[in-house]
Amino acid sequence: MKRIRAFAYFWWDFVVGDDWRAAAGVVFAIGITALLVHSASINAWWLMPAAVAAVLWLSLRRATR
Repeated sequence: MKRIRAFAYFWWDFVVGDDWRAAAGVVFAIGITALLVHSASINAWWLMPAAVAAVLWLSLRRATR
């Protein structure tokens, strides 16, 4: 059980890291992209780079305040 907990903690720390808002923003963008592709049949490949750039900008803006 100790190894499983350590493995899960590693992935949590790797994905979430210092800013849980950035991780949540990327997960939200993945969900919106999947929703657009599967339900509306929209070619939404462009959404992820734009969302990641926006999340990065917001994270840097928050960090420099």
